[in-house]
Amino acid sequence: MTFSQVQITAEQLLREAKERELELLPPPPKQKITDEEELNDYKLKKRKGFEDNIRKNRTVISNWIKYAQWEESLKEIQRARSIYERALDVDHRNITLWLKYAEMEMKSRQVNHARNIWDRAITILPRVNQFWYKYTYMEEMLGNVAGCRQVFERWMEWEPEEQAWHSYINFELRYKEVDKGRTIYERYILLFNWIKYARFEEKHGYIAHGRKVYERAVEFFGEDHVDENLFVAFAKFEETQKEFERVRVIYKYALDRIPKHQAQELFKYYTMFEKKFGDRRGIEDVIVSKRRFQYEEEVKANPHNYDAWFDYLRLVENDADPDTVREVYERAIANMPPIQEKRHWKRYIYLWINYALYEELEVKDPERTRQVYQASLDLIPHKKFTFAKMWLLYAQFEIRQKNLQGARRVMGTAIGKCPKNKLLKGYIELELQLREFDRCRKLYEKYLEFSPENCTTWIKFAELETILGDTERARGIFELAIGQPRLDMPEVLWKSYIDFEIEQEEYGNTRNLYKRLLQRTQHVKVWISYAKFELSIDSPDRLQKCRQIFEEANKSLRNCEEKEERLMLLESWSDFEKEFGSDSTMERVRKLLPEKVKKRRKLTAEDGSDAGWEEYYDYIFPEDAANQPNLKLLAMAKMWKRQQVVEPTEEDAENAPMDAESHRLLLFDVFWSDRMRQRDDRLLLCVSGQSFPHICNKHTRQTVRF
Repeated sequence: MTFSQVQITAEQLLREAKERELELLPPPPKQKITDEEELNDYKLKKRKGFEDNIRKNRTVISNWIKYAQWEESLKEIQRARSIYERALDVDHRNITLWLKYAEMEMKSRQVNHARNIWDRAITILPRVNQFWYKYTYMEEMLGNVAGCRQVFERWMEWEPEEQAWHSYINFELRYKEVDKGRTIYERYILLFNWIKYARFEEKHGYIAHGRKVYERAVEFFGEDHVDENLFVAFAKFEETQKEFERVRVIYKYALDRIPKHQAQELFKYYTMFEKKFGDRRGIEDVIVSKRRFQYEEEVKANPHNYDAWFDYLRLVENDADPDTVREVYERAIANMPPIQEKRHWKRYIYLWINYALYEELEVKDPERTRQVYQASLDLIPHKKFTFAKMWLLYAQFEIRQKNLQGARRVMGTAIGKCPKNKLLKGYIELELQLREFDRCRKLYEKYLEFSPENCTTWIKFAELETILGDTERARGIFELAIGQPRLDMPEVLWKSYIDFEIEQEEYGNTRNLYKRLLQRTQHVKVWISYAKFELSIDSPDRLQKCRQIFEEANKSLRNCEEKEERLMLLESWSDFEKEFGSDSTMERVRKLLPEKVKKRRKLTAEDGSDAGWEEYYDYIFPEDAANQPNLKLLAMAKMWKRQQVVEPTEEDAENAPMDAESHRLLLFDVFWSDRMRQRDDRLLLCVSGQSFPHICNKHTRQTVRF
């Protein structure tokens, strides 16, 4: 049994069949019919085709419609009617079928047949509004107004959508039957909108009837189901009739009964009305009362919503008298946070601050402002937390009142009750602005007794003494600072001390500082900074001193675990030699630079399970390579690989096989002896699989496997 070399799958067959379906077929030739016999044959053929399609799938209504429309095009109305009837027997709920059937009868001017079809359609499918619209339109076009009204009445019994009622009303209005339209509206308002009924009366000039409709609507809905839009429309109606007092009464009546969160539009139109026809005071009262009521609702719902209190106070400050504002402030500050935690008090304390600023700046009552500050400070639980901002604002207020002793008393009380960094800083800045340097010294001493680990305070204290010209005191402060057993930022403190000595051009002291710092830490940045310092000094031996520092740093960092630090030092040294050194010194530094190699290490998860391997880069320095014989083996392998890449000359070609063979055997002897000495299976795997592919693949496959 033989198979064809070219196999065709079922998928390929289906795809080709689908592609051939999409190919455009040539149109059929045009057929000319010359006599009645040919016409009958053509009709028979077409009818047979339609009947076959219907027989294959009776439920496809489009086939029935095409068949009936073809018969209609031949003026075979009786046959088309028969086809539609047969189709309705298959699917009598198909809307398109009924519409096509009725349209055919209307085109053929068969009015009674069309009425019969519409009657059957609306009886079977009374909720299809399209049938009713078409039926009423046909009767109206035929001038059968009574018949059209009768169809509308039958339709309204089903309580259709709002647009159907409007169609009925518009039909009556087209024939000037306003009373009949009013009668329809009386039935309409029980289901839908009272406002349209009132507008209907207003449009036809029945103002009293329109007002009566609005009043009936208000009574109908009552106070439990008050509609905002109804009152807005009622007010607009009265505004059109120039009844402004009635409009104002309607708006006030509605605002008293509708919840304010549902009366946004009502407030909006009331405001617009007052802007048009009211005075300035009335407009402001409307706006303020609206917003005030909103804020009252918010603070009533949540008394601890301090943001709502802020907005409320901002509103009353702009409009109300001081007594009203004070009343709101007193209500606001009465809502203390329920928990004595600072995060809950941060928003609340600003109520007191705003209250004090209002009394000072707006009312200009210093005594009451002082009372507000004292009351707020008495309220804060200083043993748990405090607010330095409050103390500082109180002290600044006393200074503005030219009460310096009072300000100092306030700050002294603050530091005595609750010493805090921000308080001490603020007090020192206050005395600095007053140029009271002796007080500043005392405050710095207090500050350092409170927080001796704060390096920023030590630096600021020393800077103050430097500005005052007392360098010995500044140096003494720095010495005390670096002698502290615990500091938050020691590196910043040492840098400031070194910069201070450099500014004073005390280079000997600076060197001593660097040496003392290097006794505490061997950080590479300290060494580099020390070298740059020596390089910056204008002296004949500055290059020699800088180079000596780099050498000492290199010796010191040999045993450092972070090889990146030593690499950073050597790179800085290399940059120095490139700029100031010779070729020999540059070569010397270059030999000290490490080699970057890629390694793998095993990862362990927190639960002790194996987490896989990761690659990392390691730096191998020359002295490290000398202590590891395996690295020499890798170097020899790389050298051999580079030699293999070089293309041999014609003289070497004759001896090439022998030399390559002996070289491979030599490398293998070295490799095997190293393996027996180290017994490192991981290194053997790495070297045999990566560094010596030719050895493993060609000459030593069996030996290595053994």
